[in-house]
This record gives sequence, structure tokens and C-alpha cells, in this order.
Amino acid sequence: MSQLSDLVDPAAISLQNPAATWRDAITAAGALIESTGAVDPAYTAAMIRSVEEHGPYIVIAPGFALAHSRPDASVHRTAMSVLRPQAPIVFGHESNDPVTLVVALAAADPSAHQQALAALAGILADPTRRAALDDAATPEQVLAVLGEERSASATAPSAPAATTAMTATATSAVDPDEPTVPSKNLLLTVCGNGLGTSLFLKNTAETVLGTWGWGSLLSVEATDTISAKGRAKEADAILTSGAIAQTLGEVGVPVHVIENFTSTAEVDAALRRLYAV
Repeated sequence: MSQLSDLVDPAAISLQNPAATWRDAITAAGALIESTGAVDPAYTAAMIRSVEEHGPYIVIAPGFALAHSRPDASVHRTAMSVLRPQAPIVFGHESNDPVTLVVALAAADPSAHQQALAALAGILADPTRRAALDDAATPEQVLAVLGEERSASATAPSAPAATTAMTATATSAVDPDEPTVPSKNLLLTVCGNGLGTSLFLKNTAETVLGTWGWGSLLSVEATDTISAKGRAKEADAILTSGAIAQTLGEVGVPVHVIENFTSTAEVDAALRRLYAV
């Protein structure tokens, strides 16, 4: 089994859950993790507060929400739960609602779950595997999908023609017609807590840069809103959700809103605009 499936206890999978609102869904997903002893109830309350404070930024792909909060004393070990509601739920996201699948993540530390999130991003980006996850009838079938080895995407973006990261320049504003400046060789992906949805987006951005051959020359760092405001001018740009972009406001560098955090095509287009390639 993959690291991802190892983090999901069969008892933490609920299919056809009666949750009817986003609060119901997060409460139920948190209770599933609580039932395994991985977290205390305080962690579930923290996941709900994150959405109350930052909006529906956890809805990072069509029909998918990643509920999470910061590591704290209420998290005893890294774990995930999987919840599929009986009927789609509106979280308030303009383009990715309604939600048909909720994964709750509890991380014992900021780095313990990065490989698992990368594996989950691969599943969500693969239409066949995502459909298998949506259609799974038992917890065992869910774990079988989560345990599959990730394969290379057949729709991965191609490298920019005759361009290298050594000579990359970044646009000085979101408008690609604006003058360019030398790259600072850093991109920031941002979410409310810096360790859940931002890591999803970091993984997708790194996949695109790796396809371009720029992977060793541009760094991508996942961070939270507070840190991003302080570090923005160290980076070429920020990639984030619409809800978090509103929280950030004007930070002095381009802020690119990404609707589907698992879409290499969308991130590829944003980076091509940024680097004028």
C-alpha cells in the first residue's frame, strides 16, 4: 500500500454520509479521524474555523474539498478521513461547487504528509482514478484506489520552446504585456495554514516546472497567508485560491488565482503568462 492509503483507516471512510452543509461535512469528516484516536475534537473545531476565517479555499478542485488546520497538541498522529455525502454540498466556491468528496487531513507536523498529498493530487488529476474514487462502494474499494501507484499524466504540459530558466524573467504585473524583470527564482503557493491546499498547488507547480526542465532552477514554497504577506517581495509571484487572494490583498507581486489546484494545464498557463514564454 502507498503512504497515502496507510494514512486512511478503514473506519475513517464514510460513503453516502448524510451531511447536508459544509459544516456538517467537516464535522463528520473530523469525527471519523477522532474515532481512530488520531485527533481530539478540538482539531475538528479548528478545521471549521479555518473556513469561517478564510472562506471556501479548501475546495481546491471541482467537487473536492480538503479540510485541514495547523498541527497542534490536538493532533496525535498524521491521518486522513474520506467522506462522500449522499448529495452534493455547496461550500460557497464560485467554480468548484458542489462538493461530492471531502478528505480531512490532520498533520502531526508540517512535512509528515507531503508525499501523501502528492499522491492524492495525482488521483484527483486522473479522471479515471477520480471516477473510481467517486464510484467506490466500500471502504476497501476506496483504499484500493488510494493504494494504486501514480502514473505519469498523459496530458502533462510541454516545455516552452527554446527557453531556459536561466534566462527567465517575470512580468511586473499580471498583464503579460507589462515590462519584465529578472526572476527571483521563487514562487509561493499560499493557503490559510500553509500545509494543506498550498502543498497541493506546490506539487502541481513543481510538476509543470519539471516538465519544462525548470525544476532545479525555480523553487516553489508552500506557506500561509501571514508569512506570504511578509515574504511576497522575495518571490516572482503567488499562486493561490480566489478566497485567499482576497485575504492577501495587494502584496507588491502578481497574485495568480488558480481554480483547480490539480490542473497542470491551468498552472502551466499561469506560469507561461508570468514568465512570458
